[in-house]
Amino acid sequence: MLTRKQYELLNFINDRLESTGVSPSFDEMKDALNLKSKSGIHRLITGLEERGFIRRLPHRARALEVTRLPENMGGQARGNVVRPDFKGSAAGAGESATLPLLGRIAAGTPIEALRDNSNEVDVPASLVGSGNHYALTVEGDSMVDAGIFDGDTVLIKSCDTAENGAIVVALIDNSEVTLKRLRRKGASIALEAANPAYETRIFGPDRVKVQGRLVGLVRAY
Repeated sequence: MLTRKQYELLNFINDRLESTGVSPSFDEMKDALNLKSKSGIHRLITGLEERGFIRRLPHRARALEVTRLPENMGGQARGNVVRPDFKGSAAGAGESATLPLLGRIAAGTPIEALRDNSNEVDVPASLVGSGNHYALTVEGDSMVDAGIFDGDTVLIKSCDTAENGAIVVALIDNSEVTLKRLRRKGASIALEAANPAYETRIFGPDRVKVQGRLVGLVRAY
């Protein structure tokens, strides 16, 4: 049996995972349940985990998985899908596609571009469409609020332009590559993190080249 607050929290977490693919923060949980401190949320999370309704994913910020639901909530978890804030799913079935795994990309401080064509990764074919695609391993935590964590494999469609607000692979000054959200601000280009610990970086248009757009993500537990 769950307490009323445990039930409310489980329902909130499951609904948020179902709609966005990203676990709510402890502050969001606290506000949703009208609690005064996050310590109450910690106790509720621990209780749900001990009863087998949720699982905390190790080494990942804001990462919870709903493993089951009470019978009066349908009995089957709907929110155990992990996906960042783009159209598509991190889970798929059926045919697979093989993509070149070109190396690691920083989702934090930019690192030198790394291209390694010797590795490949198999992904659900439903995650990639027409065009050329490749995969990169994420390094860093600056995109966690978009559901992209250190160690994830991101699937990228090769392109040299992207719509405003898209998450892109950006080449800076022909020497550094990073995964960030693209914003055009007048004649300038802003590369935004999805983590308040990181500042937005602004460049002239001739300093940034789009090398691909995020279309999918694969995560190993």
